[in-house]
Amino acid sequence: MKVVVEADGGSRGNPGPAGYGAVVFAADRSEVLAERRLALGVATNNVAEYRGLIAGLTAAGEVGAREVEVRMDSKLVVEQMSGRWKVKHPDMVPLNREAAELVRGFDRVTFQWIPRAQNSHADRLANEAMDAAAGVEPAERPEKAEGRDLERPVEVAKKPAAPGWTGATGEPTRLLLLRHGQTPLSVERRYSGRGNPALTELGEKQAAAAAAYLAGRDDIAAIVASPLGRAQQTAGALARKIGLDVSTLDELTETDFGAWEGLTFAEAIEKHPDIHQQWRGDTSVSAPGGESFDTVLERVTIARDKLVASYAGSTVVVVSHVTPIKMLLQLALDVGPSLLYRLHLDLASLSVAEFYPDGGASVRLINETSYL
Repeated sequence: MKVVVEADGGSRGNPGPAGYGAVVFAADRSEVLAERRLALGVATNNVAEYRGLIAGLTAAGEVGAREVEVRMDSKLVVEQMSGRWKVKHPDMVPLNREAAELVRGFDRVTFQWIPRAQNSHADRLANEAMDAAAGVEPAERPEKAEGRDLERPVEVAKKPAAPGWTGATGEPTRLLLLRHGQTPLSVERRYSGRGNPALTELGEKQAAAAAAYLAGRDDIAAIVASPLGRAQQTAGALARKIGLDVSTLDELTETDFGAWEGLTFAEAIEKHPDIHQQWRGDTSVSAPGGESFDTVLERVTIARDKLVASYAGSTVVVVSHVTPIKMLLQLALDVGPSLLYRLHLDLASLSVAEFYPDGGASVRLINETSYL
C-alpha cells in the first residue's frame, strides 16, 4: 500500500514552546488514515520538524504502508533526508538517524518539498498541539473523527500568526548577511571590488569568530557566497564548522570599481575629480570602466529572488561584501539609495533580513559585531 505523509513542526520562539503535526493520507489523498500531534515543550523549529516526520513515518508503518511519499515544507529536513545536505548539528544527528531507520523499514520512501500553504493540514495539527499546551481553547468540543486515531475539533480556533509591525504573513526566508573579514585593501581603506585579495591574519580570525557564533544556531539550511576569494574564505570557515557546503551566487559579488580598484578615496578624486563627485551623489554614474550602483542593485535583486525561491521558509547565511549587503537591507527596508551612503557595516559584521512569500520584508539586525 502506498500512502502520502505530510508533516510539520513549529516553535514559538525558536527555541520556544514547540509542537508537531503529521497526517497520513491514502495515495490519492482521498482519505485520512491517521493523524498525530504532540506538544514538545521547549524546542527549535528544526527539532519539531524532525519529530513530525518521525511521527508521520511511524504512523504510516502502523497502517501497513509499504511505499511512502513524504511531503514537508522544511527544506532542511527534506534535503538532509534525501542525502543532498550533510547533517552535522548535534541536535539533528540523532533525529536524522531515527528517521533514516524508519525509512529502511519501507520498500520505498521519497521526499518532496512543498510550499507552506500546501502543508496546511499538518501545520494545523502542530498549532493545535501548541495551542493545547498553552491553554488555548478550541472553538468547539472535540469529536471523534471516523477512521482517525486522535480527537480533534471539527473547527479549530487557530491562534493567529503575529505579523508584527510589518503586517507580512507566511514563513519568511531569513538571510543572515555576513560581510567578509579584513583584507590588505580594507586595512588601507582602498577601493576593493573585483580584485581578489586574500584575508589577512586578522581577517581569518574574524571569519573564525563569526563561524563560531553562527554555529550556535541549528536553523541554518545553506551557506551561499560571492565568488570572490575573501567571501569564499569567510564562508569556508563556517562551512567547516557546521558541515555544510558553500554554494556560489555570482550576483552577490562586489561592485566593479573599474579604474578606481586599489585606489584610496583621495587618489580616486585626484584621478577623476568630476566623475567621482557625480558618482558620490548619483547611483546611475559608474567609475571609469566599472559599474554603477543602479546596475549592482539590479543583480542584487536577482540574487534576492533566487535565494527566496531556492530556500523558501529557510535560514540561509549569505556571505558577501559591503555594497550587496547594504542593497539587500535596502530592499528589505524598501528605502531609497541614500542608505548606501549613510549605513556603516563593519568587516565580518552580521545583519539579518527576512523576505516573506507575500512580498513583505523586515530587518531584524544590522551590524552585529559582539562576537569579534
